Amino acid sequence: MKELYSLVVVSLGVCVMAGKYSRESNEPQKAGVGDEQTDEFRISKLNQVWNKALRMQLSPVKQAELHSDLKIQEKAELQWKKWKVEGLDENGEKEAQIRRNFNVILAKYGMDGKRDTRHLESNSLKDHDFQDGDIFEDPKLDKLWNKAKSSGKFTEEELLNLKREFQHHKEKIHEYNILMDTVSRTEEIHKNVISPLEGVGKEQEVQQKHTELKRKMRDLDEGFARLRKLSHEGFIEDSEFREPRVIELWEAAKRANLSNDELDSLKEELHHFETKVEKHSHYQEQLELSHQKLQHVEALGDKQHIKRNQDKYNTLAEKTREMGYKMKKHMQDLHNKISGQGLAHNEL
Repeated sequence: MKELYSLVVVSLGVCVMAGKYSRESNEPQKAGVGDEQTDEFRISKLNQVWNKALRMQLSPVKQAELHSDLKIQEKAELQWKKWKVEGLDENGEKEAQIRRNFNVILAKYGMDGKRDTRHLESNSLKDHDFQDGDIFEDPKLDKLWNKAKSSGKFTEEELLNLKREFQHHKEKIHEYNILMDTVSRTEEIHKNVISPLEGVGKEQEVQQKHTELKRKMRDLDEGFARLRKLSHEGFIEDSEFREPRVIELWEAAKRANLSNDELDSLKEELHHFETKVEKHSHYQEQLELSHQKLQHVEALGDKQHIKRNQDKYNTLAEKTREMGYKMKKHMQDLHNKISGQGLAHNEL
C-alpha cells in the first residue's frame, strides 16, 4: 500500500511538471468574450507585457514602438529555441543576451517594477516646436544646444536636423542608463547566488553586460564629439545623410575594416534605409494626429464619425507597427553587417 501511495505521488508530480512545460502553458491563450487580453504574439510572456502596456495607456507612438520591439524579441526567442535544440548555444551566451534584451524592453517602457525617474518620452514628434523651455536633461547637451541655436550658423532646416541629432543622443544616454541599471541588479543577484554552477553563469552574464556598457559608452563619447563638431562648424554641404541613426551607422562603417566596394554598396543600402526611417517617422506623426482627432470626435459623441476615425486610427497604428518592425530589423541587419557578426542580435 505504501509503495502504491508513493507511485501516485510521483505520477501527480510528473503531471504537474508536464503541465508546467507543455506547449499549452507557453503558447498564448485565446481571449474570451469580453476579455480585454489580446493575443498579439506566440510567446506568453510577450502577450503579458503587451496587455500590461494597453492597461498603462501608453501614447500611440510608444505603443507602436513597443509592439515593434516585442516582435523583434519574439523573433530572437523563437530562433534561440531552434538553436538550443540544435546545440548551437552551449555556453548560454545567446540566452543571456535575449534575457538582457527583454529586461531592457521592460525598463525602457517603465514595466520593470521600478519607479523610473529616467525620462521615457522622447517627444520626438515635437521636433519642429522650438520653445525656450526645451531641454535635453543633460547639462553638456543643453549648453551645446543653446550655443548652436544662438550662433546664427544654421538655417531653420539645419536646426531641425541638428535638434534630431541631439534628441537621438539623449535617447542613447537613456538606453545606457537602463543597461547600467540592469547590470547593477544582475550583480546584486550574483552576490546572493548559492550554487557554484549558477554563479558561473551569472558571472558570465555580468561580464557580457560590462562589455556592452563599454561599447555604449564609447558610442556616447563619439556621438558627443560629433555633436560638438557640428555645433561649432555646422553641416557640410556634401553631407551624406540626414537621419541620426543612419549617420551613426555610416560613421561606424567608415571606422570598420571594410573595402571601398563594400563601403559603396553599404552607402547605397543606407540611402534606402534612410528613406525607410523618414517614412516611418511620417507615419508616427500621422498616427499621433489621428489619435488627437479621434479623441476630439469621441468628445462630440457622433457614433458614425467615431467609427470612421477609429477605423482610420487602427489602420494607421497597424501600419506604423509593421513599418517600425521592418525598420528595426533592417537596422539590426546593418549593425551586423558593419560589425561582421554572423548571428543577429537585438538593438532596441
